[in-house]
Amino acid sequence: MYYYRIYDDNEELNFFRSSIDNKKIEEYLREFELQRQRFSNPDFIDFLKKRDVDAEIITINNLSY
Repeated sequence: MYYYRIYDDNEELNFFRSSIDNKKIEEYLREFELQRQRFSNPDFIDFLKKRDVDAEIITINNLSY
């Protein structure tokens, strides 16, 4: 499993996980961007789920002790 940090056109930061490696994610991202005027993270994850059922946005929490 791979974990990624991604910003969209709304300057929203999300983290997601996928079973697809970075090189292939970048290819899918370029393909996704060619199909749209605006880019949003939830839309990209929906696009990615058609290629990877394990893809999902995840929440990262800070932990201090």
